[in-house]
Amino acid sequence: MGIALPDTMRCVEISQPGGPEVLRATTREAPIPGPGEVLVEVLAAGVNRPDVLQRTGNYNPPPGASDLPGLEIAGRVVALGEGVTDWAADDKVCGLVAGGGYAQYCTVPAPQLLPIPAGLSPLEAAAIPETFFTVWTNVFERGALKPGENFLVHGGSSGIGTTAIQLAKAFGATVFTTAGTPEKCRACEALGADRAIDYKAEDFVAVIKEATGGRGVDVVLDMVGGDYVARDIEIMAPEGRHVSIAFLRSPKVTLNLFPVMTKRLTLTGSTLRARTVEEKGRITRALREKVWPLIEAGTVKPMIHATFPLEQAAEAHRLMESSAHVGKIVLTVDQPL
Repeated sequence: MGIALPDTMRCVEISQPGGPEVLRATTREAPIPGPGEVLVEVLAAGVNRPDVLQRTGNYNPPPGASDLPGLEIAGRVVALGEGVTDWAADDKVCGLVAGGGYAQYCTVPAPQLLPIPAGLSPLEAAAIPETFFTVWTNVFERGALKPGENFLVHGGSSGIGTTAIQLAKAFGATVFTTAGTPEKCRACEALGADRAIDYKAEDFVAVIKEATGGRGVDVVLDMVGGDYVARDIEIMAPEGRHVSIAFLRSPKVTLNLFPVMTKRLTLTGSTLRARTVEEKGRITRALREKVWPLIEAGTVKPMIHATFPLEQAAEAHRLMESSAHVGKIVLTVDQPL
C-alpha cells in the first residue's frame, strides 16, 4: 500500500574513499521497504561527522545497511513494508537510519521513526534524529545526568553540542561547554550554557575548578579524546560519569587511575549506528515521551547553520570539516511535482 513510486531516484554516493570531491550525484534504483520497514520520500537529510568518516573510509556502514551516506532524514511516508501498522501513507516523519539518507527515498525501520514535531518543518526535523538520539542515550541514560548536577560538553557549537546544551539545561543541570572562538562561546551561552570556555584562550580545567568551587562536574560528554580525557578526569566530581562518543584528537589516552578510584568515577562510551533496531526503538520511545514535548513547546530546538541542495553534498562536507559552523548542516531534496 502507499503512493505510486518511481523506479529510480537521485542520490549521492561515495565513489571511492577520499575528500569531499568523491561525493558523486547519481541515479539508483529506488529502495523497496522490507518487513517492518517504512519507505520515506526524503525532503531533507542531516549531515554529520560520521558521514565524513564514512567518506574517508574510516567508518563503514553495518551489515545490511545502505552504502549511501546519511544517518537522519525527514519527509513523508510513501510505502509500508509487511507488518507495519503504526504508520500510514503521507504521514510526516523524521527518523534515524544506518545509512541511505543522501537520497530521494530511504527505508527506515518503523520503530526508528518519529512524527515531525508540531510547528517544525521537514528541514528542521531532519536536524533532530542523529544528535538527539546520541545526546539522550549518552547524557541521560549512560551518563544519568540529574537536575542540579554540573555538566560539561566539549564542542558546544557542534550539532551534538548545541543539542546537549539545550537538553541538559532544560532538565535542570548547570552547563559548561568549550568552543573555539569568542563568537561560538557567545552562541553557546545564548542557547543556555552557564559558562562557555574558549579553549584556545582559556584553560577549561582552571575555569571549571574556579566556577564550581573545586567540586567539578558530574557528567562529561567528550568528543575529543586524546589528552582531553585526563583533563576531564581532573575536574570530575566524586561519583562522576565520563561518556566518550568520538575522538577528534585520538582514540588512545594515557590515564592516571588513582583519581578514577578515589573519586569512584565511571568511564563509559557508546556508538549508535550499529545498535539493534530494538535498542534504537527504545530510544525513539524515550525521545517521544521526554523530549518531543520540549521541542513542540519551543523550549528546545534544532539549530541549523546552513543548508545545501543534495547535489552539493561535497560543499556541505567542506563546511563540516572546516568547523566554522554553529549547529547543524542539512541537505535539501527537491522532489518532482
